Amino acid sequence: MIFIKIHDSENGKILAMCDEKLIDEILSEDELVINIKNYQDFYSGELIDKHENLSSRISLKEIFSANIIGEEAVALGIKNKIISKEHIKLINKIPYAHAYKI
Repeated sequence: MIFIKIHDSENGKILAMCDEKLIDEILSEDELVINIKNYQDFYSGELIDKHENLSSRISLKEIFSANIIGEEAVALGIKNKIISKEHIKLINKIPYAHAYKI
């Protein structure tokens, strides 16, 4: 299962997605830290299945930026064409992506 939450901003929607199993984690590697635990409110919205079609929940054209963490969430982001493989980085072997529409 994947947490999904949509935030409004003046530039458009911000999409936050995180694998359910990572919601209490603090990921760190070298200088990089992704503190999901302290920012749970940003990610923990509705729980959805990893096979969900996101366009039934939000117009993908409205997304200004996306913050996606975890294997299932990243795979869903790619499947729904929110991110591409070039956006993906790893921290402790866990994929994550930040994408912005310019």
